[in-house]
Amino acid sequence: MCWSATADLAAGSAITAVGLLCVVRARRARDLPVAALPLLLGAHQLVEAALWHSGGGRGPAATAWAVIALPLLAVWVPLGVLLAAGPGASPAVRRRLFPPAAVGLATAGVLTYCLATRPVTAEIRGHVIGYGVSVPCVPLVLAGYLFATLGSLLLAGDRLLRVLGAVLAAGAALCALVWRLEFASTWCAFAAVASLLVLGWVRRDEDGRAQDGRAHWFLAPRTKSR
Repeated sequence: MCWSATADLAAGSAITAVGLLCVVRARRARDLPVAALPLLLGAHQLVEAALWHSGGGRGPAATAWAVIALPLLAVWVPLGVLLAAGPGASPAVRRRLFPPAAVGLATAGVLTYCLATRPVTAEIRGHVIGYGVSVPCVPLVLAGYLFATLGSLLLAGDRLLRVLGAVLAAGAALCALVWRLEFASTWCAFAAVASLLVLGWVRRDEDGRAQDGRAHWFLAPRTKSR
């Protein structure tokens, strides 16, 4: 399947719907950032569908796409994984999740400054879109971004989150090899589809981890006091 306005609209709508389901099924407040990841990435694909319709260029849609893809994900993913680990995680797991979160915050700060002071361009190149953002020290910033997003998942104590990290890492390598100039667009599309694995994480939470007396944090019926 090639990327297009229709493909992004269909994929974005489906992934957003799954994201809503993940959020509704989340059993603990601290799980919401990870549960909402498909929702965020699905909406991201809908923004790109708007870019296809507008023919690319500069504008609010291109900026919105870059804000989600760059600084927001650099913070959202590592902090979400850290929150999901919760107080029940071993000290070793929590210690190894702090560096990706710190690097994500620093990377997001640099990327936010770049987006606030420099224009974002979107160029349609056949069946993909190439995005242009002027970022200093690109290798260093990219390394920080990947460590924050992929590293936090690969270092998670939860096996399913590590699987998601491995799938996304493989997708990043593939997109970098095949679509070097359009890496951001193609990898974000791949990440959106891969984020459907979060539904399995949420459903397992229903069947396993949630059965600890803290389940149904907002779905449980309230009992009347007598």
